[in-house]
Amino acid sequence: MSSDPSSHGPGSPSSAGSAAPVSPSGSHRPHAPEAGPQPLARLAPLALGALGIVYGDIGTSPLYALRDCFSGEHGIAPTPANVLGVLSLVFWSLIIVISVKYLGFVMRADNRGEGGILSLLALVVQRGGGAGSGVRRMVLLTLGLFGAALLYGDGVITPAVSVLSAVEGLGVATPLFTPYVLPIALVILLALFFVQSKGTGGIGRVFGPLMVVWFSVIAVLGVLELARNPSVLQAVLPTHAVSFFVRNGWHGFLVLGAVFLVVTGGEALYADMGHFGYRPIRLAWFGLVLPALLLNYFGQGALLLRDPSVAINPFFHMAPDWALYPLVALATAATVIASQALISGVFSITRQAIQLGYWPRLEVVHTSAEEQGQIYLPGVNIALLLGVVAVVLGFRSSGALTAAYGIAVTATMAITTSLAYVVARERWGVRRSIAVPVLIVFLAIDLAFFGANFVKVAHGGWLPLTMGAILFTLMATWKRGRELLGEKLRAGSIPLKDLLESFGDNGPHRVPGAAIFMTGNPEVAPSALLHNLKHNKVLHEQTVLLTITTEDVPHVPPSERVTVETLPQGLRRITARYGFMEDPSIPDILKRCREAGLPFNVMSTSFFLGRETLIVSKHPGMARWREALFVWMSRNARSATAFFRIPPNRVVELGAQVEL
Repeated sequence: MSSDPSSHGPGSPSSAGSAAPVSPSGSHRPHAPEAGPQPLARLAPLALGALGIVYGDIGTSPLYALRDCFSGEHGIAPTPANVLGVLSLVFWSLIIVISVKYLGFVMRADNRGEGGILSLLALVVQRGGGAGSGVRRMVLLTLGLFGAALLYGDGVITPAVSVLSAVEGLGVATPLFTPYVLPIALVILLALFFVQSKGTGGIGRVFGPLMVVWFSVIAVLGVLELARNPSVLQAVLPTHAVSFFVRNGWHGFLVLGAVFLVVTGGEALYADMGHFGYRPIRLAWFGLVLPALLLNYFGQGALLLRDPSVAINPFFHMAPDWALYPLVALATAATVIASQALISGVFSITRQAIQLGYWPRLEVVHTSAEEQGQIYLPGVNIALLLGVVAVVLGFRSSGALTAAYGIAVTATMAITTSLAYVVARERWGVRRSIAVPVLIVFLAIDLAFFGANFVKVAHGGWLPLTMGAILFTLMATWKRGRELLGEKLRAGSIPLKDLLESFGDNGPHRVPGAAIFMTGNPEVAPSALLHNLKHNKVLHEQTVLLTITTEDVPHVPPSERVTVETLPQGLRRITARYGFMEDPSIPDILKRCREAGLPFNVMSTSFFLGRETLIVSKHPGMARWREALFVWMSRNARSATAFFRIPPNRVVELGAQVEL
């Protein structure tokens, strides 16, 4: 990976040769994310933090999940039998999908402690991972990439539907607020996106305690209703779910699309695993979140058995009149937290995509000096804001938006299940006789939810699918375009070994100072070096070829960051390795070189970068419209100088025209 677009992504580190690590450690051992049991004193703060970040999405589902089951697009009559059937589906969905599938299986497929579909994809296709090649490998890559693209749609829809559903509680208090629901929701969302540049470090400290209050309140509301009608607890028997489908047939299957809303935050558990670890997330789930959710859902069911007319918004009807406004305020705060988690998740996914070579360079701002995961991407933030405002104005209610909500997440969950199966078989060595039945059970549930949501395509489900298709096309085009550009550049390149041998005993004239030539392929002569020799006919006294690679792991230990190799003619080759959750930095690389006794004075060092002007052609490769799209993306990508944090007054760019 380098300033050269063809190499901005994963690549093989330079061959060992005479390379020596800058530090004594040269091992590439996998990192155990959580070695050994952790004491409760350490787990408790992490679990509290997980409540504020990981569980915001799934924790606010009670606002709209049962409401949509009984009064949504495919709502069913709230008869006692139907209420018990839906509650049984809710109970077993939370147990099987979240407790068993994600916490029991999927979250064990961590990539050195990091989770999420792109981390899983990197684990599947990692060198030596056994993912194979050809058509099979392409299918896996396509699935993972499309799943990541769908999460962008979730990042747009979640803030809109969550905040709208909370503010709509004002309409339950009094119809006078109904005309103001939309403006209030928009103001809250605008404020949320405008404060992103300030970072989430300070506000994050209150997220956990606030979510403790939220889960405690919804649990109490549920207990109060359960005390009035405890018979609803019989819904834990799976026979009620079975009889619900037998009794309602196709209509009952369609209700699954609304039942799925209770598990929509499942993917967030996996994606945010790297922030807290598996054990704190599990402790928070079984210690507070799951009991609170079940108590509230069963409490809503008890209320529906007592008064079916409240099906239009059973959550807010659980509260006594005096508590309604405080509950709306608390629900709004909880939905803002849920929205923040999705926004931060989109930032994280985008940075991973950039580092893995699926997205052009964008500006990444670190909002915390201590936590490298706290980042802000201005361009992505603006795009999300525009998308959220558009869907709020277009759909105008949370009920209409839930039709668009489930289909993206169900598809991503099914893809996660498939990729996790590949990891279990090919990296863990799980026998087929064990892995296949587990895959069939989980995939059957995922596909059932997907099928129930697919019928919503005409009523809003087209939105996340369209967004996913557009983003998938952009990412696939960028990846393929970089590959084609790399092939073009390699075809016109000269092996570095041949260039050095051509110098003979009398190399080019040496001039004072240091020159760093950035290159994506350490085995070939950088085009900027060739141009410099052709036009200036000199080499600097200290000439370095720098290759920055992105590994298929989240983090590379600092001790393994940089290797230095001595070449003929006094040249040196430096390879800097970064994980896909890290940001490459020239100042960081030079600092580690100085610590190893290889000094660089930045003010006397010139950085030579290659800059290619891309031209669309009729040559075989991509369709011309995709080539034009790639050229447009390249022109709008962030400059290598800014991305790698190179002092701009020390950069020399040497360009060339390249036909795709």
